[in-house]
Amino acid sequence: MSRFADIALPVPLDRPFTYAVNGVVPAVGARVLVPFSGQKLMGIVVKVHDTPPPPEVETKPIQQVLDAEAVLSPEQMELAAWISSYYLAPLGEVLRGMLPLMAEVRRDITYRISETGRAILYQGAEVGSSRRSKLSPEDQNREYAVLNLLEAGDALRPGRIRSSTGANKALLEGMVRKKWLVRETVAEQRDARRMERVAVLVPDARLPKLNANQMRLLSELAAVNGRMKLADLRGLPVPQTTLVTLVRRGLVTIEEVPENFHLGAVHAPGKKHAHEHTLNSQQQAAADAIIAALDAPAEQFQPILLYGVTGSGKTAVYFAAMQAALDRGKAAILLVPEIGLTPAMAAQLYAAFGSQVALLHSQLSPDERAEQWHRIRRGEAPIVVGTRSAIFAPASNLGLILVDEEHDGSYKQEETPRYHARDTAIVRARLNGAAIALGSATPSLESWHNGQRGKYARVEMPDRVSNRPLPEVELIDMRAEFQQTGADQIFSRTLIEETRAALDRGEQAIILLNRRGYSFVVMCRSCGEKIECQNCAIAMTYHKHGRADEMDNHARAGQRLECHYCGFRRTVPQHCPHCQSEHLYYLGAGSQQGEERLAEIFPNARIGRMDRDTVRGRADMERLLTRLHSGEINLLVGTQMIAKGHDIHGVTLVGVVGADFALGLPDFRAAERVFQLLTQVSGRAGRGDKPGRVVVQSYHPEHYAMKFAQQHDFHAFVQKELQYRRWMHYPPFTALANLVIQSDHLEQAAGWAATLGRFLEKMSLPKVRIIGPAIAPLSRIKRIYRFHFVLKSESRAALSEALRAMLAHAAEQQIPRAALIADVDAVHLM
Repeated sequence: MSRFADIALPVPLDRPFTYAVNGVVPAVGARVLVPFSGQKLMGIVVKVHDTPPPPEVETKPIQQVLDAEAVLSPEQMELAAWISSYYLAPLGEVLRGMLPLMAEVRRDITYRISETGRAILYQGAEVGSSRRSKLSPEDQNREYAVLNLLEAGDALRPGRIRSSTGANKALLEGMVRKKWLVRETVAEQRDARRMERVAVLVPDARLPKLNANQMRLLSELAAVNGRMKLADLRGLPVPQTTLVTLVRRGLVTIEEVPENFHLGAVHAPGKKHAHEHTLNSQQQAAADAIIAALDAPAEQFQPILLYGVTGSGKTAVYFAAMQAALDRGKAAILLVPEIGLTPAMAAQLYAAFGSQVALLHSQLSPDERAEQWHRIRRGEAPIVVGTRSAIFAPASNLGLILVDEEHDGSYKQEETPRYHARDTAIVRARLNGAAIALGSATPSLESWHNGQRGKYARVEMPDRVSNRPLPEVELIDMRAEFQQTGADQIFSRTLIEETRAALDRGEQAIILLNRRGYSFVVMCRSCGEKIECQNCAIAMTYHKHGRADEMDNHARAGQRLECHYCGFRRTVPQHCPHCQSEHLYYLGAGSQQGEERLAEIFPNARIGRMDRDTVRGRADMERLLTRLHSGEINLLVGTQMIAKGHDIHGVTLVGVVGADFALGLPDFRAAERVFQLLTQVSGRAGRGDKPGRVVVQSYHPEHYAMKFAQQHDFHAFVQKELQYRRWMHYPPFTALANLVIQSDHLEQAAGWAATLGRFLEKMSLPKVRIIGPAIAPLSRIKRIYRFHFVLKSESRAALSEALRAMLAHAAEQQIPRAALIADVDAVHLM
């Protein structure tokens, strides 16, 4: 029997930890609870062995083995090892991200008395308490009450201590700082199954004499086949004691059953689901290519890049491929970039595949995520749809992975582990011998370049279904608009006229205004200073509460400012914090101001808004999309959430406002992102029987990204952009990484960056180009100061070697690992 186990823990340390086996030998890939640094953590077993650690290392025993068998397969463990190595992420944090099962472990805080606290208690009993403390006499008495309660040595939870002594959390933490108490984290397994209680009518029971309330409740149960949730029964106008009486008299029983899971309910009246369409020749050719890859032997593995213009019917191709996988007894995973796209997609999948569908994304509750994960693992749901984390779904016999909108930056994780779900999907498909298809109307330049080199097979769908034309795009020069009108307006005259015409025809319109809030800058006209977040080096965004009175652009006290990075909020001051001037002005328009202005221009329009402020959960998105599909909303304004994937046949006009501001950002991908956004949002128009039209407002109408988006010419844009990338040695012609050094002290962050800079100067790295150290474009986020290096190399091996050398030198210089962020294949450099 193996005596030791190496455990990967979710801590920012690049190594496993060895523990002694305590009875049951855990399986590799199983979860265990172990003590670590005064708390209990859940870890994953990566190895069992008989090799003891060095004598000077204390080996603690495993506290509890949570799984009788592995919950992660050997293939998943291999995928985790690849992510850890490629993205330079601690293995324990990778494995934590792969397992959405934290709901099955209950974590709590306990307090127990220390030896110092015991001595203080005895001393107080002999000489009385000291009145020299800063605490009030009442709080001092509570401290001694806590010590008395804990004197027996038991560890108690805060709730028990509070109810017995009246001590709050602040008082307990103060006692911890004085070393009177020891605070510990405890963890224990819990049942995460979501259950609900149901009242069940007992059949054929003899009815005694009943009062009116009892008869009413029995009648309600009989009308719904004898079963009703207790939550629904509470809505009836009868006393709650009525049910208790019926249960006691044997007429009703209470059962506990698994709670139903709400998959998605976006309803589009009169519209066919994706699986109900007959594939045209282009769609059939694309589906055949994916199915051929599904049947190909593992040694012929080759990803497929499915390039199809907006409205070409890629979703129907996905469904045909998933059906083929099911017919072969294999599972399929469909990734979508945004949570906002999951309700409509899940509803269509449910219509096609019923209860075989599972949903995974971060807006599910912990219990729901655990439930869906186990359904997938048991084989009950071979069809999985979700956002980037769904790539880790424990699908057995995985045969197909589909990545919709593969270009989208949302597939890149912005916290450790900083994996890219698209690239991780390719590795997982290769490890499983599965087929993989990457679909987009605007493929990323990396994927397109791989298609040009033959690394990916490229399948094109250049036409819309039913030969519908692509929408006509008109560029409005906002510089000329200002010269002609003498006023700086949110919406141009052309966009207003086209919107009015569309609404008068009974059609729908969408307007993209890719900024949240009302105004994104509050500036002092006297000194020129912006009101910035106290935690982040970024201007705060003004948010209104509802549709307030008409404004004159002067900032007024009592209005809310919010930082979209850390969430800090404050009111708009009456005077400039820097010069005390009263001349504070709003600058820039967000989606909230856009909604208000549209309501003024079109008072009879049925206006909706889609952004992070109006859509806070999947239920909000479902309600909004259902209203949009039904025509209840005929004018929608929103951020880029409205630009992707939505298929609303009534939309004939799309307006784009302020999308070109991103061209000025310090990011080499700026032009690519603007082109993709314009193309994607333009594709929302004309997807039904009526042709579409797009009006794009721009201050840079001559920019090639704007011109080629107007012409729907992806090939010409790619050729131009790849030329610039080649000249400047940027991806896809080089591998790129962003190394961020961060600290809550500016001098410390600068010193660490300088230390690494001097190290790089001494190193011989002929194959790696290094830019930096420099202050990051966003120099402070959440009170953390940030410096960064950008590393580029034509050799991924050389880039990885340079990053590992920097991390090793940082460890030698005692720079904490948590202070370094190594972002391999960085998507954002801000």
